Amino acid sequence: MGSGAGARGWAERRPVLFPFLLSLFCLALSEQIRYRIPEEMPEGSVVGNLAKDLRLSVHELPTRKLRVSSEKPYFTVSAESGELLVSSRLDREQICGKKPACALEFEAVAENPLNFYHVIVEIEDVNDHTPKFTQNSFELQISESTKPGARFILGSAHDADIGTNSLQNYQLSPDDHFSLVIKEKLDGSKYPELVLKTPLDREEQTSYHLTLIALDFGDPPLSSTAQIQVLVTDANDNPPVFSQELYRVELPENVLPGTTVLRVMATDQDEGVNAEITFSFTEAGQITQFDLNSNTGEITILNALDFEEVKEYSIVLEAKDGGGMIAQCTVEIEVLDINDNVPEVIFQSLPDLIMEDTKLGTHIALLKIRDKDSGHNGEVTCKLEGDVPFKILTTSRNTYKLVTDGVLDREQTPEYNITITATDRGKPPFSSSSSITLHIGDVNDNMPVFERASYVVHVAENNPPGTSITQVRALDPDLGPNGHVSYSIVASDLEPRALSSYVSVSAQSGVVFAQRAFDHEQLRAFELTLQARDHGSPALSANVSLRVLVGDRNDNAPRVLYPALGPDGSALFDTVPRAAQPGYLVTKVVAVDADSGHNAWLSYHVLQASEPGLFSVGLRTGEVRTARVLGDRDAARQRLLVAVRDGGQPPLSATATLLLVFADSLQEALPDLSDHSEPTDPQGELQFYLVVALALISVLFLLAVILAVALHLRRSSSPTAWGCFQPGVCVKSGPVVPPNYSEGTLPYSYNLCVAHTGKTEFNFLKCNEQLSSGQDILCGDSSGALFPLCNSSESTSHQQAPPNTDWRFSQAQRPGTSGSQNGDETGTWPNNQFDTEMLQAMILASASEAADGSSTLGGGAGTMGLSARYGPQFTLQHVPDYRQNVYIPGSNATLTNAAGKRDGKAPAGGNGNKKKSGKKEKK
Repeated sequence: MGSGAGARGWAERRPVLFPFLLSLFCLALSEQIRYRIPEEMPEGSVVGNLAKDLRLSVHELPTRKLRVSSEKPYFTVSAESGELLVSSRLDREQICGKKPACALEFEAVAENPLNFYHVIVEIEDVNDHTPKFTQNSFELQISESTKPGARFILGSAHDADIGTNSLQNYQLSPDDHFSLVIKEKLDGSKYPELVLKTPLDREEQTSYHLTLIALDFGDPPLSSTAQIQVLVTDANDNPPVFSQELYRVELPENVLPGTTVLRVMATDQDEGVNAEITFSFTEAGQITQFDLNSNTGEITILNALDFEEVKEYSIVLEAKDGGGMIAQCTVEIEVLDINDNVPEVIFQSLPDLIMEDTKLGTHIALLKIRDKDSGHNGEVTCKLEGDVPFKILTTSRNTYKLVTDGVLDREQTPEYNITITATDRGKPPFSSSSSITLHIGDVNDNMPVFERASYVVHVAENNPPGTSITQVRALDPDLGPNGHVSYSIVASDLEPRALSSYVSVSAQSGVVFAQRAFDHEQLRAFELTLQARDHGSPALSANVSLRVLVGDRNDNAPRVLYPALGPDGSALFDTVPRAAQPGYLVTKVVAVDADSGHNAWLSYHVLQASEPGLFSVGLRTGEVRTARVLGDRDAARQRLLVAVRDGGQPPLSATATLLLVFADSLQEALPDLSDHSEPTDPQGELQFYLVVALALISVLFLLAVILAVALHLRRSSSPTAWGCFQPGVCVKSGPVVPPNYSEGTLPYSYNLCVAHTGKTEFNFLKCNEQLSSGQDILCGDSSGALFPLCNSSESTSHQQAPPNTDWRFSQAQRPGTSGSQNGDETGTWPNNQFDTEMLQAMILASASEAADGSSTLGGGAGTMGLSARYGPQFTLQHVPDYRQNVYIPGSNATLTNAAGKRDGKAPAGGNGNKKKSGKKEKK
């Protein structure tokens, strides 16, 4: 052992590189590294720089985690330098026995990315074993009659080393009678034979002492000796003779103990004791698998044979007669392999977790297949069971890689049970299976998904601030932060500054809260865009729309537009002809409600009257009509209190006070009005005188205009020019200034028709001339107030021009929320430009629709533009028609034909008035 240890210094550790052509396939096959070292190297000795040979830098070692994967820990890899070190004793004789080539194969594993490298370390033999004889001394009995040339087999020596370090030669101490011959067996082992050179004479010398030396050719050579004692006996002329010098037998490894292998035969020509032959093994102590019958020479199986342990046996038998003469023969027993070993599947470098975004072809694990059988019995095929997104690839003999072969989805399959079956080609074939569980790691590959495509929520107005109005929910099938969802508002049709004051959303629960009380009259609907975002990296998100519809509540009382109060807060008066018949339209109460639907459906009721039963009020129209003829006992001055209620629950109401004076002219009504004003109001008197002065100026102006027109028409030859004066006097004036819509007023040019009568009443006039677009007919009373009129129902010969369609109600001008918020309930007339324009638009709309029953006000026929507010199914038959809330003070006719139709009666006093007016004009 000492000389063997000293011989280690010459061993060089050098890698054997692949040929150049093989390196071209390094991407498809695992790279192989080969080293050669002597046996018995001390622990910690460097085999080679594995990292350098694998082209890995020292800086990569901490992340690549280079290590050795083998069944027995003969080697290890230095984590600092990447060198391959010896970690346990390397005894070639113990590892490989008598094999001529001894190599240790294992896998080097590098991670990030996962790679496997096949490493082969060849173990070279050193001369560390001395040849040894089985016995220290041998005794031979040779008859004196033995002839020269006779040979005697001596005990052989055994050397565990191989090659030149094994037993190579025998030497015999010099002697005149004996010499040494070396022979070789079939397995290559050598044994010595003692040759008799000269005859022996027992009388001269009875024994001889020889020394047998066994030598190997190691450096330095090792040797051992054995003593041979030769005893010379009396003559036994014939030694035993075997029938064969060499016996060959083939046995399958599964033969049972007790089975006869063969029977050797030997004969001796001597007689008596010299002819009695006994058989024995020359090395009986080393033969444990067989048994020999010393008398019959029958060899039987003593213990079970195993091809994987010993493939052949070489046994030397000797036959000895009674005279001591010996003969030898050799029995060669070859063990045949049968398929008696099941293949084994061994997993190496198995990861704990596989991410679901792993690419196709990524190495997952290394596995080895081991079958102790040989030939076809040891050839193994490997198969992956089941439909799994993996496959196995062959890297080297009986070494496989498990790689990905499909897309991994943790949400569908969080783990895979991998079963690999190995089957050999023996008859019958054996197979075995091994299973592992691969867990799939989660990545953020799923975005949140809302439970609905969109959300619509209804919220009643006047809700308490902080109330939860709805909850949105999104699901994310990922795990951990990848599946944790938070909510936020990312867009809205509201102003960005006002958004936070309207709604908010809980980031954790998705509950949407109202930050303020909603007002249906200000905001009827708005839309939000909510976003659900997970906490993955990168984060994924999804959006959904949330539409909030603010429902109406009856929180606005009706608002009376007409009659309005005077500047001092007193009610204005209206005149009624004394001869008014029942059904005569006195005036009309105009009211609006900022609410919607039934909450804005108004009804009119008489709460208090000076003379009950004298007047009646239309339930839906608000028209005040005479219920009977004025009696002698009835007072000329009447006070009527009208209540306006909406249809809400509970209903809200407002009241209007009407002061009615029965008189045929303004001068006749003045005494009653002066009696009514008990305290003298200087401002009211001033207003009265201004009205009278304005009326007088208007009369003079109209007379001048009529005279000018009459002179002009008199010169004209067309008789149709007098069409306007059939019921009265008509004057046409064109627009003075061009229309200017930016000033907030409604610019209309109009034809002014004035009837000069003795009473303060208004008659419907007809004009033959077509009106141009943007013109309306206006009529005025003696006070100078102008009102739009349409053609009389008596006009049959001439067609009224189509109504002007260049104007429409805006949202602020319709009777409703915006149209009633800025009005002044204390003045005689709305005292701001906005409400004045709104009321003018209402009056013009009613006049236009009275002229053409099919005309509309920004909506469908008969809808007055309400379809845009209540929906297309909400028409005038469901809600009050505000167009009929237009009247002409002091007249018995309304400016719409819809009210009379709904009430089932025509205006009562219109035609009668026109007849009276015609008679007076004839006078």
